[in-house]
Amino acid sequence: MRNKKAILPGLIVAGLVGFLFLQHTDALNAETPGIFPELQKFTDCLDLIEKYYVEEVTPDTLIEGAIKGMTSTLDPHSTYLSKEDYKEMQISTTGSFGGLGIELGLREGQLTVITPIEGTPAFKAGIRPGDRILKIDSTATTDMTLEEAVKILRGPKGTKVTLTIVRESEDKPLEVTITRAIIHIQSVISQMLEPGYGYIKIRNFQVDTSEAVRKAMQSMLKSGGLKGLVLDLRYNPGGLLDQAIAVSDLFLPEGKIVYTDGRRPEDRVEYMAHKEGTFNGFPIVVIINGGTASAAEIVSGALQDNSRAIIVGVRSFGKASVQTIRPLSDGSALKLTIARYYTPSGRSIQAKGIEPDVAVEQKVASQESTQTFIREKDLKSHLEPKGDEPVDQGESQSGPVNLEKDFQLKYGLDMLKTWEVFHRVKKAA
Repeated sequence: MRNKKAILPGLIVAGLVGFLFLQHTDALNAETPGIFPELQKFTDCLDLIEKYYVEEVTPDTLIEGAIKGMTSTLDPHSTYLSKEDYKEMQISTTGSFGGLGIELGLREGQLTVITPIEGTPAFKAGIRPGDRILKIDSTATTDMTLEEAVKILRGPKGTKVTLTIVRESEDKPLEVTITRAIIHIQSVISQMLEPGYGYIKIRNFQVDTSEAVRKAMQSMLKSGGLKGLVLDLRYNPGGLLDQAIAVSDLFLPEGKIVYTDGRRPEDRVEYMAHKEGTFNGFPIVVIINGGTASAAEIVSGALQDNSRAIIVGVRSFGKASVQTIRPLSDGSALKLTIARYYTPSGRSIQAKGIEPDVAVEQKVASQESTQTFIREKDLKSHLEPKGDEPVDQGESQSGPVNLEKDFQLKYGLDMLKTWEVFHRVKKAA
């Protein structure tokens, strides 16, 4: 016979939850008809598990499991964060953590690489977008959540982890052993490609990204001015919304940057550019690929719709939703999608992506094939573009750029040079 003392706390929780539900029955029925019977079903299940399950389960385990199950029915970017997961998320936005450097998603229930982050062990080991991870060391990833995978993949510097992956171009699974490192993501790298032609690569959008871009621009302008700028957003998985807006604002003297629209009036917000502090007077080419997502797509869409830049590359990832983190009383948190965002012209790119003005594929390895990417529309339970019809379905580097090996970048630079030639012709005319 089970210990009644062990059962009692769970019954108290169930009873308290039921009491609170009863207290708000009228309001619940008025706002969301039919929800009360479902909540009653939840308390019944909680009670039955407490009474009859073969082993004792603590109430907090059951409640946490219920919350995880509830959020799993939403879009792939909404999730429950335990105390540990919440701490990990806070660390990742500061740009320094121990691990491999992979952006992950779920595709058809399988753990899949969205993009490796440039300059990290995963990128150097040859991990590619679209690789499906079957095992992490000896642990199968079947039914593994993203949070569980991240927890296993991160670890002390110098330790090794072996990934068993399936790649479309390979006949059999590959085993890739990667040594963990302290992943300090330098958000912005910059250099002069040639006299007068600058290059800025934004790897992700952290708390200091816009300031780093500002300093890079000031340095390049001091070196003799700019005839043109290549802004590289390939393999950029996104990050902080406010930083995407701030970076866009650096290059736009006026006009709308992005606007969000959700269920609540306070989630319907327009973000406008300001003339002060704008870097203007030179053309911009933005390079994107299937690893360009979220905040990076906001920048691409803002510069494209305001006719400030030409977008070159291949269609981007297609994540146009806004998440907020709501801390909970016990130190855990809820990451919740609260709105969709739209480009200045009103385009929803959710599950569609930014279409480049000039489509340029990036050749890989043998120069005979092109890269394939997993995109937002491939993820389980993704949001559809509201008000729009669903659509059918380059390798870059850290350190000094190599124009001979980076076809997309070379194309962007050549476009800027052509721009300058036509500008002189126009002046002469």
